[in-house]
Amino acid sequence: MSTHLVIGAGPVGSAAARLLAERGEQVTVATRSGRTALPLPEGVRRIRLDAADPAALAEAARGADVLYNCANPAYHRWASDWPPIAAALLAAAESSGAVLATVGNLYGYGAVDGPMTETTPLRPNSEKGRIRARMWQDAEELHRAGRIRATEVRSSDYLGAGAVGMLDNRAFKRVLAGKSVQVLGDPDAPHTWAYTGDAARLLVAAAADERAWGRAWHTPSGPPRSQRQVLADLAAAAGRPEVKVGRMPGPVLALAGLFNPAARAVRETVYQFERPFVAESAATEAHFGFGPTPWSEVLADTLAGVS
Repeated sequence: MSTHLVIGAGPVGSAAARLLAERGEQVTVATRSGRTALPLPEGVRRIRLDAADPAALAEAARGADVLYNCANPAYHRWASDWPPIAAALLAAAESSGAVLATVGNLYGYGAVDGPMTETTPLRPNSEKGRIRARMWQDAEELHRAGRIRATEVRSSDYLGAGAVGMLDNRAFKRVLAGKSVQVLGDPDAPHTWAYTGDAARLLVAAAADERAWGRAWHTPSGPPRSQRQVLADLAAAAGRPEVKVGRMPGPVLALAGLFNPAARAVRETVYQFERPFVAESAATEAHFGFGPTPWSEVLADTLAGVS
């Protein structure tokens, strides 16, 4: 039996904890409040922890075989919250000897021409992209120096029960109510969507495979679908008629940003929806031997989480 410490209990962290518990592993989930929004299996230990506190995190990680970074600071607080959390995680991985497996994203690649692969250079064009790129570069540097063992799982926007992203419960509830939806960017731009369950499965697999350490992997994902297509697919899966989908006018987003810091923070990443934003995962699928969850199951799980 191995010992696992999961930092964060969002959809990916919770799914990873469930996978590990089902295998009979010893699992602890740490959150700032000590509570979790999603149910966890009996036997999973829950603790209250500030991941930005290096001493507290190092103590919690003592004796762990794997440390999973599934933290998710508020979107508008990345610049202030991520650096101390990332530094504390690196220190805890080094002091404990635990493998550090991080849930990442595609922001570090910046605006690219063509599909992103696991070897696409990190050339961020946003503050959030620079933060995520620096986090991996710092971990990679310590890994190469032999001070830690690290890997990262990168996903595009998530679908699945409880997932939060550009398309989330607010849009899905409108679809189920037969109401029109306004989306950011071009409603018809091809976009890769990752299933939270697939990200968790890859995270657990990469952490356990020493051949996977020292590099990043893309969550297996199906063919790209535009925001309009995703919403139409969800409506069909729920037995509802397709709704009208339009672009949110720029001035509306700008006005929302005056009063809502999260809306203001979104503005620098809208480029991901203005043009094709496609990630390939062929290398990951070949290495680990599994592909994405069938689209029908992703839609069903997403709908099951609409509240």
